[in-house]
Amino acid sequence: MKRSQEQVNVEEIDLKSFDIFSGLTDAEIESLSQSLVCTSHKRGSIIYDEGSRINGSYIVAGGVLKIYKTGFDGKEQIIRFAKGGDLIGFRSIVSDELACTTARVIQDAVLCYMPGDIITSFIKGNPEFAMALMRLTCRELGESNKFLTDIAQKTVRERLAEVLLLLMDTFDLDEEHTLQISLTREELANMVGTATESVIRLLSEFKADNLIELNGRKIKLLNIPKLIKIGNVYV
Repeated sequence: MKRSQEQVNVEEIDLKSFDIFSGLTDAEIESLSQSLVCTSHKRGSIIYDEGSRINGSYIVAGGVLKIYKTGFDGKEQIIRFAKGGDLIGFRSIVSDELACTTARVIQDAVLCYMPGDIITSFIKGNPEFAMALMRLTCRELGESNKFLTDIAQKTVRERLAEVLLLLMDTFDLDEEHTLQISLTREELANMVGTATESVIRLLSEFKADNLIELNGRKIKLLNIPKLIKIGNVYV
């Protein structure tokens, strides 16, 4: 479901505030600014589809997206979330391959499109940028490897506890210890790698055990040390 978008003034965005661009020279920042096209997107908008040809990458200037793959049965498997400061879609440019995931907006977002030739020129001409991109690639690969290990070795109960802690680390908690991200039960299940019914049942069990408190899609974490123990998470 692709939705209409409104253009945003690039000059309103501080490009040097993004870690991935911190090693660029002033001249490269100026070149980047002239090449970027920034647009706002509503919840539900699809930025690119798995299997499509994308000719550039996107820096997330605000909002949240879910990055996911679709199985043969049409079920989503959420790989990760992208929020302000994150770069998405760059692997397709570096590898010259079709997009291996789909990116969908889950909180209204502002995205800046970077043409692929700008990215490749920075890779070739700026070793610091190239290393930053390599570190980002390695981190995403490590997260994927960890997910595969968890699917193979952890129970669904352990994985749900770990996912709640991951959401806490990614989006923080408010002053009442409520997760600062609102997900459907189906989206939670897609992160855990199980059926929606199993997540609903386990959330009820966590609530009965006074580990969490539920208010619609909002989840308050009441006993983080116990969730860490259940999830077998090393801190």
